Amino acid sequence: MEKNSLHTRNRHRDLYDFKALIASYKPLREFVFQNEFDVISIDFFNPEAVIALNKALLKCYYNIDFWEIPTGYLCPPIPGRADYIHYAADLFGENNTKLKCLDIGVGANCVYPIIGVQEYQWKFVGSEIESIAVKSAKAIVENNPVLQKTVDIRHQKHPLDIFKGIIQTKEKFDLVICNPPFFGSAAEAAQGNIKKTSNLRGELVIKPRLNFGGKNSELWCPGGELKFVNDMIYQSKEFGKQIKWFTTLVSKKENLKKNYFHLEKLKALEVRTVEMKQGNKTSRMLAWTFQK
Repeated sequence: MEKNSLHTRNRHRDLYDFKALIASYKPLREFVFQNEFDVISIDFFNPEAVIALNKALLKCYYNIDFWEIPTGYLCPPIPGRADYIHYAADLFGENNTKLKCLDIGVGANCVYPIIGVQEYQWKFVGSEIESIAVKSAKAIVENNPVLQKTVDIRHQKHPLDIFKGIIQTKEKFDLVICNPPFFGSAAEAAQGNIKKTSNLRGELVIKPRLNFGGKNSELWCPGGELKFVNDMIYQSKEFGKQIKWFTTLVSKKENLKKNYFHLEKLKALEVRTVEMKQGNKTSRMLAWTFQK
């Protein structure tokens, strides 16, 4: 059975092949069971099970032998992350390989560079403001030969700067990707997790466990997604000659109108919006360029 909403090049369109995944990463076996619908699965509310699944996916499909993240940090869903990479690659048509990409907020998990390197032979710079996340991402790179010469992790020491302090003088990139903080405060993030978990379980859950984790800077920032993306748009203008395509995920459809307003004000030469669906979740890739 296919997950037809995923990109056609996404390796994860089929249901998880747990036999192959367990063969790649044997510790996954203890978390796999047959649910009430006679479907082989894991408990997606169990953080340890989700981490084991990710390790198996990264080993099986992307040749990643070492993948460890600090306790409590974001454990991203691999199929959705792969979708973003594939749709970003579409911006370049058939010339979508061997690009240089900047990942804004690479996180402790380093998942976007892993997928981009293995699928398209891209080279990556990953920026990150949290020192613990920087250390974790560097460890993933250093412990996987396929990443050592293709991924450079850089510490952003000024949280209000998105590009400045990361992009070097005369350094050029083909692409920027970004998964911005969604919420506007810690309280909003906690409430959003309660709502999400309650909807999935079909009952009110007061104190859910974060199955995908997430530290403050990964989940929220003052002003939330709207302010972050608008700040990114304004700061991108300064680097318009050094970067071909800027992209970011936009989860809230209602934010796009204001994003478009600012892009028009800054005279972006082309703006594209691509809708992406993963299960019941819909997100968007917003892309813009200042180059012809």
